[in-house]
Amino acid sequence: MAEVQRIRTGRHCVFAMHVHLVFVTKLRHNVFTDRHLTRMETIMRDVCADFEAELVEFNGENNHVHLLVNFPPKMAVARLVNSLKGVSSRRLRQEFPDLLRHYYRANKLWSGSYFAGSVGGAPLNAIKQYIEQQNPPG
Repeated sequence: MAEVQRIRTGRHCVFAMHVHLVFVTKLRHNVFTDRHLTRMETIMRDVCADFEAELVEFNGENNHVHLLVNFPPKMAVARLVNSLKGVSSRRLRQEFPDLLRHYYRANKLWSGSYFAGSVGGAPLNAIKQYIEQQNPPG
């Protein structure tokens, strides 16, 4: 849990922003085995790194995956989601021919929708202390 609360710094900001993402397969079909999920975690970790985000936690079952991502404020969650779904679909299709039968119309592995929920955050007293420290009495 300590890793989730890690505060990161950018050029002009200090932040701790996390999003819980859930992607489901097209038509909720059972698609993934452990080997697919293991490879998918690596792919999604790499995509997050390209966005200067961090995949904190990953888990999945045969028809959906959960991700906990620590992301910078300059990043649009929708852009990250599109890249995560697009890159993972393309790479899994290339690396696992056995998955091709699960790609529906227009070669889609994932449902067009997704869940994104904000997670965590600093306790109010930590925010208050940070604000107070910005303008010391003088």
